Formats: sequence, structure tokens, C-alpha cells
Amino acid sequence: MNNEFTFTIKSIRLDENYHPSNSTRITTNFANLARGESRQQNLRNALKMIDNRFNALANWDNPKGDRYSVELEIVSVDMDIAGSGQTFPSIEVLKTNIVDHKTNERIEGIVGNNFSSYVRDYDFSVLLLDHNKDQPKFSIPANFGDLHGKLFKYFVDSEAYKSHFSKPPVICLSVSDNKTYHRTENQHPVLGFEYQPNESSLTEQYFKKMGLQVRYFMPPNSVAPLAFYFFGDLLNDYTNLELISTISTMETFQKIYRPEIYNANAVAGKCYQPNLKNLDHSLTQIVYDREERSLLAIAQGRFAEEHFIKPYQNVLEQWSANYAL
Repeated sequence: MNNEFTFTIKSIRLDENYHPSNSTRITTNFANLARGESRQQNLRNALKMIDNRFNALANWDNPKGDRYSVELEIVSVDMDIAGSGQTFPSIEVLKTNIVDHKTNERIEGIVGNNFSSYVRDYDFSVLLLDHNKDQPKFSIPANFGDLHGKLFKYFVDSEAYKSHFSKPPVICLSVSDNKTYHRTENQHPVLGFEYQPNESSLTEQYFKKMGLQVRYFMPPNSVAPLAFYFFGDLLNDYTNLELISTISTMETFQKIYRPEIYNANAVAGKCYQPNLKNLDHSLTQIVYDREERSLLAIAQGRFAEEHFIKPYQNVLEQWSANYAL
């Protein structure tokens, strides 16, 4: 049964000349920036922010703060379903690469970072909403996230993944605005102080089915913790430069997308609850359409339902029943 899905991996450089492909989810951070009249300036400014943040964190042997730059690749994964020759755009992530201008080395960074999935859109924006429509109390459908989790783990275990990437992925997301986070005494030189949430979130549970653990850290000179989802040992499996490449990339996107949290004028304290209505924040000089992002998530979920979930329902159910989480 496991041989029914095969993956094709493609990548494209994310630079100021980037244009989203037809299969890219438009709600993806980088795709949203690459649209409209300000697209090139948006991308140029965001990439500069990433480089500046990277050099601020990688400040050893870097007196002028210009030793490194970050190159980004958009990695798209198409899945051939049941050997039919028909493919579905299953996953899209970012890959970081680090350029050391002092040694003229190009250092492999981390794959993952931003995580994009049509099936996740279906789960959260179609299945979950339909399940709770006109219900007096919120609940989660049975087996919620099982198929998505199995597909993701199957991809990471695949020869396609292993032939392209040397380490497991790390995905970096924002914190949840309905949880409270408490700072611990654990401090990492790059990741910063670790925070712990008061309870598990639906996102945590969903990503756990993908095989991912989560830890929350607030890097030096950040104003709020980030959520790091990973396999294995986050603190020891990756180098400081690899971790910095993820922090600088994803913190930049969060400053643009969620400035109320990540570009706030006050730093998170020992007990911290994110607030998306926080007025005490600064805006970047980058245009981002958040309202459109929310509306498109539903449309993208319907796309997954129409082109993946319903046409291949029997194949997916049979495959999922035979693939252990």
C-alpha cells in the first residue's frame, strides 16, 4: 500500500523577482508579499530584514554586521496519487541557505520554516468549520488530522526527501493568542529563553500527528516567543547558524504578518499572553493583505476537497488504514 504515493520535489529561488506559481497557496507568506504594485519592494525589504536579523544574531567574528546573507528556496512537493500520473500539490516549505562572505562558503540551512498545505486548509477551513456549524459547543471531528499527519510523515521518510535534504525539517510558527506562556530559566545562546504554554493547542495536537514535537523560545532582542516544531533534538541536531537562519526568516515574516505580537513595542514578560488587538506596535514598510489571506484559506480548502479528498477518497482511506501513525 505504501508504494502508491510518489513525490516530486521542485524548488525556485525566493528573491525580488519571484512570481508565485499557479499551484502555490496564495495565503503563503511569501506569495502574499509577491503580489500587487509593491511586490518587488515588498520582497526586497523582507529579504533585507532577514539578512539584518541574521547578522545581529550571528555577531561573533562579524564586527560590521554584514558577514552573512540568507538565500531562500521555495520547495514544492507534488504527490502522484496511486500511480495515476495525476499529481496534487501536497506541501510547500522554505529552505534556507547561508552565504558566508568572509570565507565564500555557501552553508546549507534548514528546510521547513514556513509550512504550507492544501490538506491542512481543508482540515481547518472546511472540515472543522462544517463539523461545528450550528453546534452549541465546539468539538473536533474523529480522526482529525490523521490523514494529513500520515502523508507528512510518509513524505519525510521517503527517498525523495532523503535525497534532497540532509536533516529533518523544522517548522516555525507564531504563538497562539488564546494561550498563556510562562518563561522558564532555560536559556539557549541563539534560541533564547524557553517558554511553556499553560495548555496544549489544537495546532500542537495537529502537528503531533505529523510526528513533530514543539518548544517555544524567544530569541535575543525579540519581543515574543516563536513555536518551533521539529523531530529529534532541536537544540543539538542543528548548528547555531542553521537555527539563526530559521529565526531570522520566520521572525521577519511574523513581524510583517502579525506585528501586534512580533513587532510590539513591549517585550514579553515572564507571563505572556499574545494579543492580536494590541495597538502598541509598529508596522513594517511592507504591504500584506491579511483579510484576503483569511478568505482564501476557505477557497483553498475547497480546492483540496474537490481535487484530492473526494476524487481519491477510497484510495486515501485504504492507504491511511494500512499506514501506522
